[in-house]
Amino acid sequence: MNNYETVFILNPVLSDVQIEETVKKFEDFLIKNDAKMVSKENWGLKKLAYPIQNKKSGFYHLFEFKAPGEVVAPYEQEFRRDERVMRFLTVKLDKHAIEWAEKRRTRLKSKA
Repeated sequence: MNNYETVFILNPVLSDVQIEETVKKFEDFLIKNDAKMVSKENWGLKKLAYPIQNKKSGFYHLFEFKAPGEVVAPYEQEFRRDERVMRFLTVKLDKHAIEWAEKRRTRLKSKA
């Protein structure tokens, strides 16, 4: 099991219900494929650095999860098939990135 982090940007014209459905769809896909969710963050609506699909903003979400390596390719294929997703990036976390992510999570919890 490797540690991964995915950030994806959803279309800004989606309703709250559609956003929740989309996030749930990708979370369920991971769980169904023996992945364990470490954390899930909704970063909200943010302005993009440059237009994507003629949109200037998007809803950002971050998933941190542990999964076998063979799950990532079909997971990313699901992102490509979903027209609500404007961009996504999945990275494998090394030991330093895992430490940094844990520190970030504890910082976020202490602020809440």
